Order: sequence, then structure tokens, then C-alpha cells
Amino acid sequence: MAVATRLQQGVRALVAFTRQVDYDLAGQYLNDAQMALFKRMKRSEQLHSLNVLRHLGNPTHDVAVAALLHDCGKTLYPLAIWQKSVAVIIRKIAPARYRRWSKQSPAHWWYRAFVVAENHPQWGADLVSRTGASAQTIWLIAHHADKSCLLHAYGNALRDLQRADDVN
Repeated sequence: MAVATRLQQGVRALVAFTRQVDYDLAGQYLNDAQMALFKRMKRSEQLHSLNVLRHLGNPTHDVAVAALLHDCGKTLYPLAIWQKSVAVIIRKIAPARYRRWSKQSPAHWWYRAFVVAENHPQWGADLVSRTGASAQTIWLIAHHADKSCLLHAYGNALRDLQRADDVN
């Protein structure tokens, strides 16, 4: 993700308290357990996920659920806006350091953002796998940050999800 996009997301997160979350739209796709996961997400991440869903247009049910819950793994270790921004910037300007720091313990405040950025897709997939989600939804969440899986059977859906995520 580009640094400029992350900064835009940061600004949107700062003003998220002024916007309503469309739980009715989310409820069209999410079962009760999935809605509980969605509601555990920060308001800014709920709004982001709804924007991803809207950007997709008319997705299949499985892709819609993935769009809404792709960042739910972040609920395990909530981050401040500045932490997310630092992780994106370090990934861009010092990738070796980013890789090293992302392998540390998320219990340490400095490393947490790097560990979350690297691991939240798999954490999210694990959480969603307990909610009755389809194999496609779980796979899309697990790989939503992975650009190397586009040749997979779900590659087209992954590409669409990644594009929507990147611009929102």
C-alpha cells in the first residue's frame, strides 16, 4: 500500500467518529457470529471494510463477507493510527528491518504494528473459520495482503479484493 493511501486512511480514521456505520448493509451478508466479529473491529476499520465492499460493486456473498471481515485479525492487537502509518513507512523505506521486526512478539509496543501488519490476515482467517464462513471467504481473508497468490483458483476474486482494499 502506498504511503499516501495510508495517510489518507489515517485521516479517515481520525474523523471516523463523525460517520455512521451501516450495520444494515453489513447484516445483509454476515451471520450473527460474523457480525459479532465485525462489531469488535474499530469504527474506522468497519467503515473501511464497508468502503471495500461498496467498491466491489456486486460481489458474490463469499467475497462480500471477505471484504467486510478481511481486517478482523487486527482486533487481537488494536493499534493506534500512528502505529499503522509507521509500519507502512518502514515497510517501504527499510524492508529488511520491517521483516525482522514483524517476527517479534506483538506484546512489545514497538513491534506490535509490524507483527499485526504481517499476521492479521491469518489471524482473521482463523477467527472467521469459526463462524461458518466458506472456504473461499477464509482463503481470501488469509491471503488479502499476499500479492503472490493471484494464480490460485480464487485469484480473480483476490485481485478484486486487493484493489478495493488498496484504494480504500
